[in-house]
Amino acid sequence: MSSTATAKQQSSGPVLDWAAGHGPVTGALSATTGAFAVATTGAATAMPPGWALAVGAAGALGHTVAGIRVRNAGRTLATKAASWLVGAGWTTWAMTHGPLTWAALGSLATIGVGIGAAARSTALYEEAREEEAIAAEQRAISAELSAERRAIAAEWVDRIQRVCSITVRVVGVEMWETGAGYSIDAELPPGGATWNKIAAESPRLSADARLPHGCTATASPGIHQGRVIIDVTTVNVLEEERTYPADYGPLSVHTGIPWGYRTNAQQILAYLREQCALIVGPTGSGKTNMVHSILAGFARAEDILTWVIDLNAGSAGLPWVLPAINGEIQREDGKPVRPGIDWLAGTFDEAMTMLETAVRVAKQRKMGYQDLLAKANTDLLPVSARIPQIMLVIDEGAEILASTDRQIRKLGEKILEVIRIARAMGVRTVITALGATGAVLNNLMIRREAKVRVALTGGETEGMDLSKMFPGSRGLRVDQAPHKGAGFMGTPESPAALFKAWRILPNQIREITAATSDRHPRLDDVSAKAAGPAYARRWDADRTAWMRDQVAADDADDPSSAAPGALRLSALSEQPESPEDALARRFREEIDAQFATAPDPRTLEQPGGADRPAGLNLSALRGEQDSPAQQAALAALIAAGPEGTGASAIARALADAYGTTRQTVVGWLKTWMQDGTAVRVGEGTKARYVHRSHTADD
Repeated sequence: MSSTATAKQQSSGPVLDWAAGHGPVTGALSATTGAFAVATTGAATAMPPGWALAVGAAGALGHTVAGIRVRNAGRTLATKAASWLVGAGWTTWAMTHGPLTWAALGSLATIGVGIGAAARSTALYEEAREEEAIAAEQRAISAELSAERRAIAAEWVDRIQRVCSITVRVVGVEMWETGAGYSIDAELPPGGATWNKIAAESPRLSADARLPHGCTATASPGIHQGRVIIDVTTVNVLEEERTYPADYGPLSVHTGIPWGYRTNAQQILAYLREQCALIVGPTGSGKTNMVHSILAGFARAEDILTWVIDLNAGSAGLPWVLPAINGEIQREDGKPVRPGIDWLAGTFDEAMTMLETAVRVAKQRKMGYQDLLAKANTDLLPVSARIPQIMLVIDEGAEILASTDRQIRKLGEKILEVIRIARAMGVRTVITALGATGAVLNNLMIRREAKVRVALTGGETEGMDLSKMFPGSRGLRVDQAPHKGAGFMGTPESPAALFKAWRILPNQIREITAATSDRHPRLDDVSAKAAGPAYARRWDADRTAWMRDQVAADDADDPSSAAPGALRLSALSEQPESPEDALARRFREEIDAQFATAPDPRTLEQPGGADRPAGLNLSALRGEQDSPAQQAALAALIAAGPEGTGASAIARALADAYGTTRQTVVGWLKTWMQDGTAVRVGEGTKARYVHRSHTADD
């Protein structure tokens, strides 16, 4: 027989599962037919009737023992034992009087119906017992959890009364799924008490609760003004480093772009359809890493085109561009990979071209999409993959806006124009800065439009005025986020609170670039017409030549300076003179001209120093302080004038040229304070250092 015929034969008719257990009907039918068969065979062969009764008794005993082992109810044990004994009794009687009489057959049928009904009843009873046992277990767990929640509620009612002098009533306690803490929903007492009073006492509440370092108890508004939500963190998830999620799935500007995670380990989203963003963070706080995380989210979005401006040799965007334009990565289907960002400007001219293009695009969209806006009955351009939003990421853009350089100021004016006119037409900005200072936040346009704000502290206190960065938020302290990449983030949808950015690795940037290459939208026709050749030819060889330039020849001659085949960018070494460097150079020239800086007295031929030229003698700074970095730091301190400056400002001015860290500058300033070269003015975040030549005593 062929396999096809066998399959047809097997598929015809009912399929019997011989391994399945008996139900009430099949069990009763099996018992009665078995008893009838034994009785008929026994009567025909003159079998002793007592044998059937012995087998029935053994079966009843065996099922009783088995039922006890599985903890069946007494009713179930009795029913099974009775079924065996009744069946054995009928079989014994039928073997004696004949199984083929109407009396024997009728009584057997009656016994079968009784066995089936009893089996069904006991099955339902056992199911009910099992469900009740499960429910009882769940009630016990719930009671235990409720007891824990009641204990938490009582503890925090007492704590809030003790610390804040407010008597609240806890409505609910929700344990976080991540296991990192819990949230308390409390009702404020009548009489005008607000959630802000509890929020202001966050440090004291955290200390009273003996929370681990990095864990906080923060208050936020409840469902109405008479309720408060208190989020209590019990596990410091910001302490550990987490890499960017490996899920590179599609995103949208409408559903939010993930920028990091809160203390409860949940992602925090930035909604940038109408909002701009401001990110501040001193050197070493993880700001550049977060910029890459933001670019990763934009690359994953199906309705966002990312334009990047970084006058520091375009370093923020190069990892997203070079592997693609150099052909270093390939897609699985063999097609060329598009850069992870849509446009990169690393020079002043290219940045100005990009900003002017953005202005033209915004104005053209206003005119070209009037019919679409009318049809959609909205004044906001419906952003989609067909009409993508343009996100301008400007690294250290706040410093551009605050610059006094005439050329850089033109760039800043163009940035403000984009922010001012392009909201409805889908062009928004993400601007970074080195500190949350008045110079950055005094700009009204930035304060009004950049409602998504991030302050990466990394434990840095100088230049981190969180009250200016997050006005109205209380209880935020820099020491709550001492870890790199950690800080505070606030959005219109989420109050300012602790968060941490993911660590994104270089190989992930390449993976995201390849994975999202076919996801990037194209600039719509209306916008492309306005953008013109400036946009269409943005990847031409002459426009991107600066990205491929080699480093200076002296580095190239040194075989140990780079690995074979490694990319070396001269833009990273031969940069235009920054405003800070120019200022320090001019002041050094003025110092030399006005004070006739004296040479080392040890080099003078006259031992008495009679021919020693008069003037300011900086020879005391020789020896260890002969390093160019330290001399430049001293020049910056003198150039600051009577207003003075701080360690972070000096470190930033020297970072590119000398790689100087803030800790090194702090050590120099302490030494200068001890020998009288510098004077400290103010305390805490207001502390400044003034050179002695500018003090009142001199």
